[in-house]
Amino acid sequence: MLKVVSTKQVRLGMFVHELKGAWIDHPFWKNAFKLTEAADLKKLQASNIKEVVIDTSKGLDVAAEVSVESEVPSSEALPAQQATASSEHQIKRIAAGEERARAKQVIAASKKAVASMFNDVRMGNVIKVEAAMQFVDDIAASVARNEGALISLVRLKTKDDYTYMHSVAVCALMVALAKELGMTHEERMQAGLAGLLHDIGKAAVPLDVLNKPGALTEDEFSLVKLHPERGHELLIQANITDPLTLDVCLHHHEKMNGTGYPHGLQGDAISLFARMGAICDVYDAVTSNRPYKDGWEPGVSLQRMVQWAGHFDDVVFKAFVKSVGIYPIGSMVKLKSGRLAVVIDQSPKSLLTPIVKVFFSTKSKTRLPVEILDLSKGGANDAIVGHEDPVLWGVLDVDKLWAE
Repeated sequence: MLKVVSTKQVRLGMFVHELKGAWIDHPFWKNAFKLTEAADLKKLQASNIKEVVIDTSKGLDVAAEVSVESEVPSSEALPAQQATASSEHQIKRIAAGEERARAKQVIAASKKAVASMFNDVRMGNVIKVEAAMQFVDDIAASVARNEGALISLVRLKTKDDYTYMHSVAVCALMVALAKELGMTHEERMQAGLAGLLHDIGKAAVPLDVLNKPGALTEDEFSLVKLHPERGHELLIQANITDPLTLDVCLHHHEKMNGTGYPHGLQGDAISLFARMGAICDVYDAVTSNRPYKDGWEPGVSLQRMVQWAGHFDDVVFKAFVKSVGIYPIGSMVKLKSGRLAVVIDQSPKSLLTPIVKVFFSTKSKTRLPVEILDLSKGGANDAIVGHEDPVLWGVLDVDKLWAE
């Protein structure tokens, strides 16, 4: 039996059939689930969701007399292991500029490890998953300190190291997206490992095909399209049995409308983590310089991706936009004042008011003295009116502007 109840009446053991309200207020990535964790109950009751629909045939009904406090144990009332689980991974957020130096070190070490991993696979050696997890942990810690610093820097890959850096980028993007979807630390780490290993099958693709500067022939493209299945085989051979990692490796090129590969899965047949992998994989691909094309500006990439009907899960894609920012670091934007600026960090206050570096006047078409402007502050006296493509304005050093 379905029943609409107040969020305050919700208790552990209930089966939540539907969350009322706007999707952006939902504290969970899923809409129907059995409520078994005290932390999830706290999260629900702290959200803007006022009512939920419960299914009493699958879980508990409303108690005759319910004390919210009795249903939501304090940290003191929880076993020591549970009480510390939610706090031990809390890392204080710092500015992107402050995190950038450390992020560069993490990227360099991770890139070297991924390159070694690919070489091991080419030589028939087993993947060392324990070593890979250490780099996932380092990447996740950087994302926790600042969600955009490492993600923006890893986009600045060269055409020659694209394959290895792409794995690092997708790892970071998966961790950030998992965090936005409200997943646990363990789930974020699983998502990161899946991202790091999602393209391992490309180790079986000849390097001259992977790095070809021109368009692939039909036969070459058919060869590349085998990499999900080949990667899946390689992971199994390496005794990696985690179903999540295997699934993302095999299905990160599937599309919601069934036109993807290798199995043409459609809709709910594609797992949540494979849907996440599909978005993270494409975003890094289109924003990066490739052997055959230059990357798109981050904000322009999001605008174009949202128009690809049937490719991505809508809810997961909206969460992805929130995780990288409506105006990701490195995006060039136009302000109400007619000036151009590049985003250098997100503001904790709002995704619509990032911190930008102003550098160009569209009225005089000349460079301006660089000015850093926090649009979230009341005295900013300016606002973003939209994305701008650096190419259209002849701005060739936009990456140098924000990365330095």
